[in-house]
Amino acid sequence: MATKLIPYLVLDGTAKEAIEYYQKALDAELLFSQAFGDSPEDPEHPTPAEMKDRIMHATIKVGESEIMFSDTFPGQPHAIGSQVTICLTTDSKETAERFFNALADGGQVSMPLQETFFSPLYGIVTDKFGIPFQIYTEGQH
Repeated sequence: MATKLIPYLVLDGTAKEAIEYYQKALDAELLFSQAFGDSPEDPEHPTPAEMKDRIMHATIKVGESEIMFSDTFPGQPHAIGSQVTICLTTDSKETAERFFNALADGGQVSMPLQETFFSPLYGIVTDKFGIPFQIYTEGQH
């Protein structure tokens, strides 16, 4: 079982700029980047035009470490200091469920664990200490 903790930076429309900055400042390598407009369209919830160029998910590599990024939705509350979450990545659905349930005990679930187009099992939970975690399962879905 492979498990990793990865810092996840959530920015208010400046993720692309931050990625370019870290590429120059830290010799970071862009591993992946996807804008909201590049994701599968949901006819019941179309992507607003002002969202299409914002970063849905991106990953850079700095040395041996990774940093993940995303932009918020326009108008979504965003406070300085709330940009960092921890992405707990595993290749096991069972491990993802165990971690998620343990963190949810005394915490608050923002998004229940569920299959998404990008993960077989993904969810967001804030633990009892106020630390937000994204539980991401790698693999086919």
